[in-house]
Amino acid sequence: MDGTALQTLKEALRGPVFGPDDDGYEDARAIYNASIDRHPAAFARCADAGDVRTAIGFARERGLELAVKGGGHSGPGLCLVEDALTLDLAGLRWVRVDPAARTAQVGGGAQLGDLDHAAHAFGLATPAGIMSTTGVGGLTLGGGHGHLTRRYGLTVDNLLAADVVLADGTFVTASRDEHPDLFWALRGGGGNFGVVTAFTYRLHPVDTVGVAVTVWPADRTREVLHWYREFLPAAPRDLNGFFAGLVVPPGPPFPEQIHGHKMAAVVWCATGDLVGDRLEKALAAVTEPAPPAFHFTTPMPYPAFQAMFDELIPKGLHWYWRGDFFDAIPDAAIDVHQKYIENLPTGLSTMHLYPVDAAAHEVDPDDTAWAYRDAVWSGVVAGIDPDPGNADLIRQWCVDYWADLHPYSMGGSYVNFIGQHEGQERVRATYRGHYDRLAAVKRTYDPDNVFRANQNIVPA
Repeated sequence: MDGTALQTLKEALRGPVFGPDDDGYEDARAIYNASIDRHPAAFARCADAGDVRTAIGFARERGLELAVKGGGHSGPGLCLVEDALTLDLAGLRWVRVDPAARTAQVGGGAQLGDLDHAAHAFGLATPAGIMSTTGVGGLTLGGGHGHLTRRYGLTVDNLLAADVVLADGTFVTASRDEHPDLFWALRGGGGNFGVVTAFTYRLHPVDTVGVAVTVWPADRTREVLHWYREFLPAAPRDLNGFFAGLVVPPGPPFPEQIHGHKMAAVVWCATGDLVGDRLEKALAAVTEPAPPAFHFTTPMPYPAFQAMFDELIPKGLHWYWRGDFFDAIPDAAIDVHQKYIENLPTGLSTMHLYPVDAAAHEVDPDDTAWAYRDAVWSGVVAGIDPDPGNADLIRQWCVDYWADLHPYSMGGSYVNFIGQHEGQERVRATYRGHYDRLAAVKRTYDPDNVFRANQNIVPA
C-alpha cells in the first residue's frame, strides 16, 4: 500500500490509521504473543461500525488481505498478516449495562476486564475466560469458557445478539430472530463471517466469589488426577476448578519454601451458596489424593479474580500452544501428564484442563456451532517464556506433550487453542458434523472468503 493509498484511508476514517512510518505502528503490532513478528501494511483503528465498513471496502477495492484485531490474544497471531490491513477494534472499547434486564452490550474491541468491571457494579457477570486482558471478540466467537462455565454455560450460551459488518459492507444484527443462521455460526465459528462491532450478553447474579488454590508436588500428579477426574464432574455446579501443571510463582499467597517448585494444582471458583464457610467444607476432600503443599481460600470480588493472573503472564512473552477436548482422563493419559508436568521446561510453561460440563451440557448440541457438548474438559498445553532464545525449547515440549496426549482426546480442539500451522484437518475436527453447515453459512455471508485470517472455514 503506497503513501497515496494510506493517506486516502486516513482521510476516510474517523479513527487513526497507522502505517509503518507512523508513531503507533509498533505498538499496534506488538500483540500478546511476542513470538509473532509480522508487518501489516497498515492498522485501521476503527472508531465505529462506519469505519469498519469503510476499511473493508478500501481493502477489497485494492486487493488487500484483511485481518481483525480485538484484544490481540490470538496465540498464532491471526490478527497480524504480512502486508495486509488489520482492522484494529481498540476504538470500540465500551460497555453498557442494563441492570434491570440483566444484559450488557459490549463493543467489539472491549476486553473482559471492561465487561467484568461494568457488570460488577450491579452484582452481575457472564462466563468469559480467566484473564481480564483477553478480548471479548475472539473469546466469544470461539465459544468461550471460564470460571463460571459449570454454573452458567459457555460465553456463547449467554450471547443474545451481535452487530456485524459483513464482507460486502452490509450492517446486520444477528440473533435468534434475525439472521438466525449467522447467529448460530457466530456462536463458536470464529471470525469467519464478519466483523462484530458489538455483542449483547445475558448477565447473572455474581458478586463476590469464593477463590481457592490447591497445589501438590508434581510427583503426586498421578494421584491428584485420579481424584480430580471423579471429584469435579460430581461436584455441585456452583464449584468450578481447572487443573493445571505449573511452577509456583515467587510471590503471595504462596509461601517462600515452595517458590519455583513444579506442582499439580487446581484453581477453584465458587458461586452461590458455596461462597463463604461452605467452600472449605466442599473442598475438604483435597487431602484425599495426597497432602497439599499449600491450600488457600479467600472471598474475592469477581473482577479481581479475573485479573489475578494478569501480572503473572503479561503481554510480551513468547508462547507456543496446542489444545484438545477430553471426555475422560484415562490412566494412560494421566501417565502422560505425570511425565510432562515433572518436566515443565520453563517457569511459566503450563497445562490447563478447563471444565466444560454441567450447565454447558444442557444446551442442545445443534443449537450453536460449538461442536463438543459432550466434552468434559477443554485442555491446552502452553510453552511460555520471556526469552526468545527458549522458543525451540518451549515449542518442542508443547508439541511432544500434545502428541503423546492427543490419542486420549476427542479429536478436536477449542478453536482458540489451535496453534500455528496445524492445518485444515484440525479445523474440520474442531467442528465435527457442523463443518458443512458452517461452510454453507460462510458461502451466504462471505462467499469470497474475505475473512480468512483465522482458523478458516472455506465457503461451500
